Amino acid sequence: MEDRSDLYDLYTTNAPPPWEDPQHQCLEDQDNVECLRRKIKYYFMNPCEKYHARGRKPWKLILQIIKIAIITIQLVSFGLSNQMVVTFKEENLMTFKHLFLKDYADGGMDSYAVYRQADVYDHIDYIIKQYGHLHNITVGNLAYEKKGDFYTPLSVCQDFYRNGTIFPGNDTFEIDAHVETECFEVYPMYNPSLQETLPHFELHFKRMLSVKVTFVLKAINLQTVRNRELPDCYDFTVIITFNNQAHSGRIKIDLENDVDINECRDWKVAGASARNIYLTVLFDCLIIITCIASLALCTRSVINGIQLQFAYTLYSQNRCGQKVPWSDRLEFVNGWYILIIASDTLTIVGSILKIEIQSKVLTNYDLCSIFLGIGTMFVWTGLIRYMGYFRKYNILILTLRAAFPNVIRFICCAGIIYLSYCFCGWVVLGPYHEKFRTLNTVSECLFSLINGDDMYPTFKNMKQKSSLVWVFSRVYLYSFVSLFIYMILSLFITIITDTYDTIKQQQLSGIPTSELQKFMSVCKDLPNSGMYRLEENSCFLNCCVNRCRKHQETHQERLTSEA
Repeated sequence: MEDRSDLYDLYTTNAPPPWEDPQHQCLEDQDNVECLRRKIKYYFMNPCEKYHARGRKPWKLILQIIKIAIITIQLVSFGLSNQMVVTFKEENLMTFKHLFLKDYADGGMDSYAVYRQADVYDHIDYIIKQYGHLHNITVGNLAYEKKGDFYTPLSVCQDFYRNGTIFPGNDTFEIDAHVETECFEVYPMYNPSLQETLPHFELHFKRMLSVKVTFVLKAINLQTVRNRELPDCYDFTVIITFNNQAHSGRIKIDLENDVDINECRDWKVAGASARNIYLTVLFDCLIIITCIASLALCTRSVINGIQLQFAYTLYSQNRCGQKVPWSDRLEFVNGWYILIIASDTLTIVGSILKIEIQSKVLTNYDLCSIFLGIGTMFVWTGLIRYMGYFRKYNILILTLRAAFPNVIRFICCAGIIYLSYCFCGWVVLGPYHEKFRTLNTVSECLFSLINGDDMYPTFKNMKQKSSLVWVFSRVYLYSFVSLFIYMILSLFITIITDTYDTIKQQQLSGIPTSELQKFMSVCKDLPNSGMYRLEENSCFLNCCVNRCRKHQETHQERLTSEA
């Protein structure tokens, strides 16, 4: 009992126990802080330095190089296949214009119109006859759409005002704004003239808004067989519109083509093996697996960066009493990893769509090309990250990153002025200049002027029908060019130049500019020093949170005992 009381008295004295010795705690804290510095410095090393520091092979770098090669091959292969699809669509559209538009000439859709009533009936009659003789006149593999045992008909629909009496000579009119639609159907394989097919068909020219001739044709794209791909079956919905909404005496004729790509129901390809198709699918599966591995590695690196950021923030708040700014916190979130994660996600989705297109489950080439195109663009953009490890190339990345906030604010202010010019030019100059007819064309025209393109034609093509508008156009164009080229564009270049000079001076001086950089600069351990191969369990990152909790619990117990 006495021994126990002596032992109890020994530990209840005011002297701190050995593990609470201030000098012992100071040495332990110093080791933890050095370990934290070492971990943060290791996180920001390039792959070669990490290899010398811990002997870990740069798997992410090797994987990115392999991924760039195979994704580029995949994109080129899909681009060539998609090019055949687009060519087939465009050439069929041109075929329909020559088959069904009377006296059509290439490039003449802007001026293709009729001006007499007899010409309107003549053009509709021509369309019906050509549709009926399709098998005898076309050189392609076009065919009528068939539902069951019957072919789908050609439809002629007329939109017109319900009632109306118009007397321009007396400056009087009476019109009912309700629009009625009158449709007639003409079945193929029977090809008489318009009067024989539709004897009661009559156009109400004074009330007519439009006449639409609609029919569906089918075709098969056989050119894919040469590339060892299964052909697709196409449904072309042809819409020929006689537009009379302006009632100006000029009826414009337009031909549109809506395309649906379907899987062929019954097919057989002789003299070709399906082996290439299976190899293509396996290659796409390899890309998916590679992207999943890259996605996992980059996600792990992002998580490690967030954990380091949490540890550094905790150290600054509990040990130094400082609040870490967001600029230092965002340093731990590597934007290049985020870009690679987005690229991998897009490539995986695009590859899945490509496999379904290859197996003819889906036929949406446009959606697949968007995913693969953006994914490949992000992959190649991610290469700049590795170029940034070289000091001479890193200045471009640092300049873009430092100037980005100021550039965004500058673009927002300049964009307001740009939109004001767009709206003003559209309203005032739209009726007199073809480049200002719509907001889209106005924006494109003004953007071209900023780049110094197409200036003289823009000034010259202004119609001098109104002297007031013509004078306004000169003031408008001269002020826009002077403001944006000589002032706004120059200020924009100045922002980039000043940021570049600042970054260059910082690199030459070598002085740390942020608290995080000052914190890491204390660590002088080289990658090949062997200090980075220490056990991770002894590092600050794994025990920092527990030690802080321990300090808080000890402090709480002291407050409770004093109370």
